[in-house]
Amino acid sequence: MKHSLMRKDTNGAATELGYIFTFLLGVLLLSMFSLWAWDIETATRERWNEQAVQANMDDIAAAVERADEASRMGDIQYSESIYWRATEADENQFVLSLTNDLLILEDNGGLLDLEVSISGAGSGNHSGSVQLSGISSIWIVHSDGVTKIQLERPQ
Repeated sequence: MKHSLMRKDTNGAATELGYIFTFLLGVLLLSMFSLWAWDIETATRERWNEQAVQANMDDIAAAVERADEASRMGDIQYSESIYWRATEADENQFVLSLTNDLLILEDNGGLLDLEVSISGAGSGNHSGSVQLSGISSIWIVHSDGVTKIQLERPQ
């Protein structure tokens, strides 16, 4: 007849606990990696938005300067279309305004407010304000002594 003895064997339990802790460590590391990757992606998107908006503003300011230069040649009409680079920001909240010495972007829903100085060395005044919702180009127009920004192509 066989005699069986009960013994306390903890090797199996220790192995199972090792598996559980290894699994939990993997979950923790993957969670930390996903948060890190999300932070990098968000920072990259924000930097891209800032750079795209800055490049757009620089292009428009340069076109205003060219319109001012043309205005000093006499009684002429000048128009130029500027392509607006797309951003991931909510452009429904963007308002672009032109004053005699500033090009102003107001972002009513975010942090992309920006001002770019212009020389104001033209022979006339500057004016205009446009809502940038769904646009792909902005027109810089000088006529009748006024340089303005608008969305419609001049006639």
